Amino acid sequence: MNINKFLDKEYHGMTFNEIKHAPFSAIKGVSENDDDRMRAAFKRNELSKFVEIADAIVTLAEGEE
Repeated sequence: MNINKFLDKEYHGMTFNEIKHAPFSAIKGVSENDDDRMRAAFKRNELSKFVEIADAIVTLAEGEE
C-alpha cells in the first residue's frame, strides 16, 4: 500500500512501523505548529497513540448503531 500521498516527503519510503512513531506533522497538511497543539491537547506525541484513541471511538460508535 502506498500512502505517500498522505505524508510529507521526508516520510516517504518509511515502513508503517516507522511511520506509526512519527509526529502528527508527518501527515501532509499538518504543520509543526499544529503538531505542537495536538500534542498538548491529546497528551500524545506520535501517530500511533492518536490512532489508538480514534480507533477506540470508532469501535464504540459502531456498538451504538
